[in-house]
Amino acid sequence: MASDPLAPPATLRDVIDAHAATQPRATFICAPEPGLEIDYATLQRSCRALAASLDAAGIEPGATVSFMLENGVSAASAFLGAMYGGYVVSPINLHAQDAQLAYTLAHSDTRIVFASAANRERLERLRAAGSAAFDVCVVGTDGLELPAADAFRPPARRAHDPAMLMYTSGTTGQPKGALLSHAGLLAGARAVAQSLALTSADRVLSSLPLYHVNGQCIATLAPLVSGGSVVMPHRFSVSQWWPLVERYRPTWLNMVPTIIAYLLNGPELTPGQAAACESVRFGRSASAPLPPEQHRAFEARFGFSVVEAMGLTESSSVAFTNPLDKSQRKYGSPGKPLGVEARVVDRSGAPVGVGVRGEIELRGPNVMIGYYKAPEATAAALRAEGWLATGDLGYRDADGFYFITGRLKELIIKGGENIAPREIDEALLAHPAVLEAAAVGVPDAAYGQEILACVVMKPGAACTEDDLRVHCLRMLGRYKSPRYLRVVNELPKGPSGKVQRLKLAEL
Repeated sequence: MASDPLAPPATLRDVIDAHAATQPRATFICAPEPGLEIDYATLQRSCRALAASLDAAGIEPGATVSFMLENGVSAASAFLGAMYGGYVVSPINLHAQDAQLAYTLAHSDTRIVFASAANRERLERLRAAGSAAFDVCVVGTDGLELPAADAFRPPARRAHDPAMLMYTSGTTGQPKGALLSHAGLLAGARAVAQSLALTSADRVLSSLPLYHVNGQCIATLAPLVSGGSVVMPHRFSVSQWWPLVERYRPTWLNMVPTIIAYLLNGPELTPGQAAACESVRFGRSASAPLPPEQHRAFEARFGFSVVEAMGLTESSSVAFTNPLDKSQRKYGSPGKPLGVEARVVDRSGAPVGVGVRGEIELRGPNVMIGYYKAPEATAAALRAEGWLATGDLGYRDADGFYFITGRLKELIIKGGENIAPREIDEALLAHPAVLEAAAVGVPDAAYGQEILACVVMKPGAACTEDDLRVHCLRMLGRYKSPRYLRVVNELPKGPSGKVQRLKLAEL
């Protein structure tokens, strides 16, 4: 039977081929540091060349291919090219410790790693230690030097074939590898593109790394499916963010709360930068809760609205979003379900009503296939009738908006009472001297757990720990006020800027 010409593309390869045919000279990637712009035709050639090289090396379709590169043309080419060629791409966190890196390379069955020269020695050392069997291909940041592949024909792939293997941060125990399909990734990317009304005229500025699911699915795949473009600096820089906005005139900004906090406390805009902000339709914030006070302050200062959203690695970075229409949003909420069904369940797994707190579950086409080589973990996460257990605690209000109160593993249980860490975070962030804050439970002989809060102060702030204690007593009352307060230079974070609370206790 002939395929439906009006049917949406089934794989990432179909999307890239379609754009290369219909808008070959349209820009897809803007790489600021070398000043390169890659159009869709060049992207297709790069993807085909990568696939041809892997095929020539005897790496069979469906095998795992990794990359260990900072953001840039090479990272994007490796990320998209591997999936284009019928391989499963497994991006590597540049900040992974040796033990975690060795584990993920071995567990993922990676056949080859595309890496920068700076990472070559480290990878070769791990390979020599026998922890994993893989080849290393050293590449530059600004493009993969590969042979032409005009005659290469990638093998057929189906929509539900695996496309990406993403390892979770592994804050406790070994990381798990979420296996995502072409169909799942495209479903998530289309849902984001539709919710943000993205078109081929839209351009996003994002410095989130391509080894994090937000940088992949939101900042790269959503523009890809809509035929738009991506400004992809090597990394986030407060001093360079607004000059990039002025230079490239993006129509939206992909951010996380950490970026928002640092921009909010950064230098004033120049007249040219302020004028460039007028072309920004909106900002998008995800990967961690955005404190309402910072949300409002950012919008007031820079003159465009910020859409708060939420996603998981296991759901292709898509779960909830607020509407584009600012009048319909709710501060402090990641919004309503996006491309998925959602519900809140109690400890027995039974759905609960409006306002009742419990664990949030999701079900939809963007949910993972399962955890790679981990049937027990998969069975625990993918419950009856296809519901994904997120591990997030929260509730749904009468308008259908969801609110996140914490994580199952991060919930503070003091004297038998459940305390959401975010409640403490937001109280501390309401103090004018506090830049960042995060609370966690620590062992206590009397209460089972007590509250530790770590804060990063704004530069030049004149505030003592006693001042913060008085503030917490006023905002939270004695029972929920942190027993332990620590002023630190920085909070431990994952690659997306999300605070890793369980590491706070080590401080």
